[in-house]
Amino acid sequence: MSVEFIGYIGSNYSSETVVRNGPILDRHYVETVAKAHENAGFDRALLAFHSTTPDGLQIGQHVLGVTDKLNVLIAQRPGFTAPTLLARQLATVDQLSGGRVALHVITGGNATELRQDGNVIDDKDERYARTSEFLDVVRAEWSSERPFTYEGKYYQVQNGFSQLKPYRSEGIPIFVGGGSDAAIEVAGKHADTFALWGESYAQVRDVTSRVRAAAAKHGRPTPRFSLSVRPILADTEEKAWAKADEILARATALQDKTGYRKPADGHATAGAKRLLALAEQGTRIDKRLWTEIAKLTGANSNTTALVGTPEQVAEVFGDYYDLGISHFLIRGFEPLIDAIDYGRELIPLTRQLIAGRSVARGVAAE
Repeated sequence: MSVEFIGYIGSNYSSETVVRNGPILDRHYVETVAKAHENAGFDRALLAFHSTTPDGLQIGQHVLGVTDKLNVLIAQRPGFTAPTLLARQLATVDQLSGGRVALHVITGGNATELRQDGNVIDDKDERYARTSEFLDVVRAEWSSERPFTYEGKYYQVQNGFSQLKPYRSEGIPIFVGGGSDAAIEVAGKHADTFALWGESYAQVRDVTSRVRAAAAKHGRPTPRFSLSVRPILADTEEKAWAKADEILARATALQDKTGYRKPADGHATAGAKRLLALAEQGTRIDKRLWTEIAKLTGANSNTTALVGTPEQVAEVFGDYYDLGISHFLIRGFEPLIDAIDYGRELIPLTRQLIAGRSVARGVAAE
């Protein structure tokens, strides 16, 4: 099972510890961080989605235009763009880039934010039912060789057809995220990769087993699994933990300025609740999973961290790999600097470690 590293490209230089001081869409920053990810050895980079931020699909197009090999993972929310249209938009970008596009489907757990885009379905399970229909139509648009008709509760298509298909015959990879039972059901039916936040070994075992069961129920192969985490690295473990303490102090001091703060309405998605439950168990989980930023911010994004030397964090990635994780979505609190830093040691060390384990197992199996 090959390993893949996914980075993160924001529309500007900011994080829980960095206050944005430039434009909300900083073209030069996007170009710089995209090229940094490519040079650092990342396989692809995530372009996120939020109801008030620049459009990730168009930023993704620009990233593809200024890089040669870097793939993109473009987040989109069902319900706001017709699935037939989005399917053709993604197929067009995929063809122009030579097959470097993947779709990250985010149904969205915060009904208040979703209303900013005109959402009228507050029930989360019903939104996931809409997501399932959405992906039915997207896949039909990508794969049908003749006009198709789709009659669902949320989408109705008469003689739908796209002359343009994705670059590869198998289509565009679909990532699905979410922590609820409804999310697991959608993943079982549609996901090529299921995305988890940075959770404990026990939580990863639980979620991956549920996704496997859901996929089997639909007669599909098990999706691959992605884990999102924030590595905090230094040349000694002591320095790494001191760096983590400094990050927490900065994030605490800058909460209101950065906008990364606990939701005032107490809202938490199922995934966020899992991270907050983890934080209640302690600040350090398993070998070196650190929960303080998740607790501080209400876990409103992927906010758990792995703290240690590059060798120590690579070892933990190896542990997650043994649990079935093949994709690691990593981003730092200093987005550009950390992306470059990960490429120096963490990414090559992890690839080397996992390749060594695979070879050893192959020899043992013989």
